[in-house]
Amino acid sequence: MAMPASCPAFRRAVLALALVAVGMPALAQESANQIAANQPVGEAVLIPNRVIYPGEAIELAALKQVTLVPGRHKPDGMATRSEELQGKVAKRTLLPGRYIPVAAIREAWLVEQGASVQVYFTAGALTISAAGVTLQPGAAGDQIKIRNIDSGKIISGTVMADGTIKVGAS
Repeated sequence: MAMPASCPAFRRAVLALALVAVGMPALAQESANQIAANQPVGEAVLIPNRVIYPGEAIELAALKQVTLVPGRHKPDGMATRSEELQGKVAKRTLLPGRYIPVAAIREAWLVEQGASVQVYFTAGALTISAAGVTLQPGAAGDQIKIRNIDSGKIISGTVMADGTIKVGAS
């Protein structure tokens, strides 16, 4: 049986879905307002103070610290501390005044697609190195595909912190 659009329960459900789809606002107020009013200070979080576009690095200058209304806590799965946000890159548009979902940020790429890299295979005292070209971008610890320049073979390897690629036996 279809629910009529005039039903209050239907309206509440549609409103709840719209709020989730648009994004969850950070229910916060400026900490200065709370301190001036001698109110208890809530949890401090960082939210964007301007639009941050996909692919843009998140800088602390683009964030502002706000204090949540007492009794409110940040939802799970949201990045709100400088350690979680500094140097990360936005995967999608981040709006001012909204929490930043962890799923909406990523590590900055250490190697870009098409970059020349050194590929290393190590087994005990044996180390083999080769030149390769990345077929996809990657951050430290990511598994990516590389084309060996000499043989033309496509191999998979792990991006290391120094920008080299480590491959294992297959």
